Amino acid sequence: MAGWNRNSDPKSRSRGGKVRVKNARGRKNSSTRWLQRQLNDPYVAEARRLGYRSRAAFKLIELNEKFSLLKGVKRVVDLGCAPGGWTQVLAAELGPKAQIIGIDLQEIDPIQGATIWVMDFLSDDAEIRLMDELNGPVDLVLSDMANAATGHKATDHIRTMLLCEAGLDFAIKVLSKGGTFVAKVLRGGSDQELLTRMRMHFTSVKHAKPPSSRAESVEWYVVAQGFKGHSATLDEAE
Repeated sequence: MAGWNRNSDPKSRSRGGKVRVKNARGRKNSSTRWLQRQLNDPYVAEARRLGYRSRAAFKLIELNEKFSLLKGVKRVVDLGCAPGGWTQVLAAELGPKAQIIGIDLQEIDPIQGATIWVMDFLSDDAEIRLMDELNGPVDLVLSDMANAATGHKATDHIRTMLLCEAGLDFAIKVLSKGGTFVAKVLRGGSDQELLTRMRMHFTSVKHAKPPSSRAESVEWYVVAQGFKGHSATLDEAE
């Protein structure tokens, strides 16, 4: 995998005129728009050049640059890892000594340095299986999980928040003191109740939109750092 110059913006690599895609018989207008967007996206081109499986790799790289997510990390769980862009970054940055577990509903090609599981994180036995596999407390839990969009904003928001909440529940159980939880949310950020829980368990909770996240996208990320330890979980239960 080629190295990425962090001081350069992939947008600066874009040269020439914009590619326009003509409608083809049998192709929906939405598919044509998607294809045109992909062909004109400098992050897509840069991901292909560097060997990343998706442009999403740059989102993690940029979040890491802003929040130092990977500093000192020895054990990490990547929830919703397909097609593997984030897991590739983890393996490259953390090296062979780190334990990296990625899970997704979809099967993906192996990534050297990471363990990939095809499973439903919301299934009854998922947490138990993951916790049995871990060699110890986790330093970082990442959740890029997302449901297929319905087009109904309220429904999509609720479903995304449920995934974020499930990821948070897991993070609280497995994180080491000082650990970090990062999850995808939608425009408007996290629900107040979810933010309250995060602030109870973490010393810092912030929202961020990486530069590589498309401007028209409603996705944001919530970054919760400084896990206070499991005593906070006990206090919450009392």
